[in-house]
Amino acid sequence: MACRKVREIGEVRKIDRECRVFKEQWTNDYFFVPWKDRAVCMICKENVAVFKEYNLRRHHETMHKEYASLSGLARDDKIRRLKGELAAQQDAFLRQSRVNQAAVRASFKVAHLLAAHSKPFTDGEFGKAVMLAVAEEVCPDKKDAFNAVSLSAQTMTRRIEDMGGNVFDQLRERASEFKFFALAMDESNDVQDTAQLLIFIRGVNTRFEVSEELASLRSLKGTTTGEDLFVEVCKTMGELGLQWSNFASLTTDGAPSMVGATRGLVGRLNGEFEERGLAPPIQVHCLIHQQALCCKVLKWASVMKVVVHCVNFIRKNGLKHRQFQAFLSELESAHQDVLYYTEIRWLSRGKVLRRFYDLLPEINTFLQSKGETVRELTEPEWKWDLAFLTDVTEMLNHLNLQLQGKGNLISDMYSHIKAFEVKLQLLVRQVQKLDFTHLPATQSHCAEKPAAPFPVAKCKDALEMLQREFSVRFRELHVNNKEIRLFQNPFATDIDDALPSLQFELAELQNCDVLKDAFKPDCLIQFYAALAEGTYPNIKQHALKMCTVFGSTYICEQTFSRMKQIKNPTRNRLSDEHLHHNLRLATTRLHPDIGLLTSQKQAHSSH
Repeated sequence: MACRKVREIGEVRKIDRECRVFKEQWTNDYFFVPWKDRAVCMICKENVAVFKEYNLRRHHETMHKEYASLSGLARDDKIRRLKGELAAQQDAFLRQSRVNQAAVRASFKVAHLLAAHSKPFTDGEFGKAVMLAVAEEVCPDKKDAFNAVSLSAQTMTRRIEDMGGNVFDQLRERASEFKFFALAMDESNDVQDTAQLLIFIRGVNTRFEVSEELASLRSLKGTTTGEDLFVEVCKTMGELGLQWSNFASLTTDGAPSMVGATRGLVGRLNGEFEERGLAPPIQVHCLIHQQALCCKVLKWASVMKVVVHCVNFIRKNGLKHRQFQAFLSELESAHQDVLYYTEIRWLSRGKVLRRFYDLLPEINTFLQSKGETVRELTEPEWKWDLAFLTDVTEMLNHLNLQLQGKGNLISDMYSHIKAFEVKLQLLVRQVQKLDFTHLPATQSHCAEKPAAPFPVAKCKDALEMLQREFSVRFRELHVNNKEIRLFQNPFATDIDDALPSLQFELAELQNCDVLKDAFKPDCLIQFYAALAEGTYPNIKQHALKMCTVFGSTYICEQTFSRMKQIKNPTRNRLSDEHLHHNLRLATTRLHPDIGLLTSQKQAHSSH
């Protein structure tokens, strides 16, 4: 058996070495013409795989002996007619093939749109019905072309699977070039109570090309302990071919299973790095979560309890709610309704308070007309509290919005945190002087000449408590202050405070006028990419690491919102694999290679 295999391999190689080519004489002798890498009989349209005269002659003499008598002009005329028929047949085949290929490409593009917009697979069939209805009126002669596009639920499913796999292959190829990478992780339950672990990756290559993609969606059917999360991280790194030595940073939401020092994911990772003799990655507790937790110290229940009571009184009854809206419309108020307060929403309290403060006179009048007296609405002291809490909460909302978004550098987010802490210090000083320049609602209430004085001590204490909370919550971030500042502006870094490996390079950099002029804080990545590798290797290395760090798990939160759109109560049977492919296509910045995927499919018209 082994000898036979060797002989077969040898025969294949012999044929390859012969480099046989088709001879024009064979067309006249045996009625064959070349087609790609085969010879085609013009009479019966059969193919012969090898350009070998013996094979062609045997086929002709066995199958078409009746043509042996043709000679001279008659033979030439027959060959010419057969060539024309074959060419026409091949042209028709090619035209149909192109139509079929276009139909397959179109089905891929429709499937991509469905996934990108979180639509169900069955919407492809509805889309086809819409296209056919339009084609019937606009271009009836093209209706068959539209009808040839297969958009069934099964086809859409397969197309999304193929594109999801293709995007993952592209990510794996990019990951092979990552000099450093960071992970952002969060876990949440879907509509079926399956724990879904999202792992996003931000990686950078030596050319400072940054990629931020969904690395994996892991469905956890059992427990969600730190060990379980660690196993899933290891699987994800293995699938992408990532190296532990390139792991620069980990960002989590601060859940115990994530950040536990012994049994949590962070503790398990630290142990793994210690075993490998590597420095542990930078660990970041989501800055947006930290900021939201800081807001909770401003409870001011005396204000929120009244606001929630009034809003609920107006909105819990449909008739009263409609009457209130009509009342505001008659008064041509700036707002047409009050808002419900939802504690779990980051920006809810600020929006509710601002709307309530703006509509306070109208709300009080409406409540009195309904026999509902809320004495706090007319108390000057309470109105001071409402105005001040509205202003501070709106400031916190503004900070929250600054921290949101994809692709934010940790240095930019740190700047926003530092700036807010400075603003708090300024407000403490100004409040003591009754300077409300940066507190518009408080300033507006002050202009009304209220009977009660502004509660300086109470508001000063609230601001100082917020200051302390920020100091504690962002303590770990401040520990990395020097590294962040070095990345943010190497020209403003004190050389004496820098690591020894960076000091000489910083001396060179800070005294290069050309680079000083080229430096732009909003183009950090481009600046570091342009630095000479031979002159500033360690500075570039530091920059590569810092530009991968996730400052928050915002991208995970946003994707969980998308997950709830995709796997909703009406699509609760969607498999974990299909959910993964849908989320990948909905979040990716990569483009699936539809041309490649189409070439791998056998194109058939839809029936």
